[in-house]
Amino acid sequence: MNDAEVRADPITHTPPPGTVDMRFELAVIPVSDVDRSKAFYAGLGWKLDMDFVRSDGYRVIQFTPPGSPASIVFGSGVASTQPGSVQNLYLVVSDIESARNALLRRGVAVSELFHDAGGVFHHAGSAGRVDGAAPNRRSYGTYASFADPDGNGWLMQEVTVRLPGHGRENDTTFGSPVELAGALRRARAAHEALEKGIGLVDDDWPRWFADYIVLEQAGKPLPVL
Repeated sequence: MNDAEVRADPITHTPPPGTVDMRFELAVIPVSDVDRSKAFYAGLGWKLDMDFVRSDGYRVIQFTPPGSPASIVFGSGVASTQPGSVQNLYLVVSDIESARNALLRRGVAVSELFHDAGGVFHHAGSAGRVDGAAPNRRSYGTYASFADPDGNGWLMQEVTVRLPGHGRENDTTFGSPVELAGALRRARAAHEALEKGIGLVDDDWPRWFADYIVLEQAGKPLPVL
């Protein structure tokens, strides 16, 4: 990846005996105006899971982004940190241009696409930021950013091919028809390249497409013809 080499340690999907699953499912963000924040996150198209209000003013609001296993919570009396102090909350998308355009249509101020000069992860703030998508639209390499009304910062990261061991073992899901369409386009392009390379036509392409999509999302070696 650029001048950097990515190394992933071998990962086993079988936990040691006695291991308890720890699923990261919730992030608390500090806001100054609860109703303003509620309107903003509803305007993103996120699902409102809860708006709990108690007589003493304690209030808890929870939203979940489309297709996400994790949610955010904000409200009154739920965060002690400074509003706007939470940064680099990640939203992984399979088609960052479509995701960005969808937010723009909703009136959200979203940055242009960018990538990092280091090629592995992004630097803090805007250091190392390079305009435009990552070279060859490399998976994990392209970002766009936006912020809520308090300045809590979100990053969208495009992931199309998972690193080995970083996918979901037996769970292939898509948050929207746009994401599924992107996976189908990538499968078609890879399939056509393989057919051209061997000079044969694969009549069982639906099965190959299915294998490709499942393996790609799981971060496993992709199929061959």
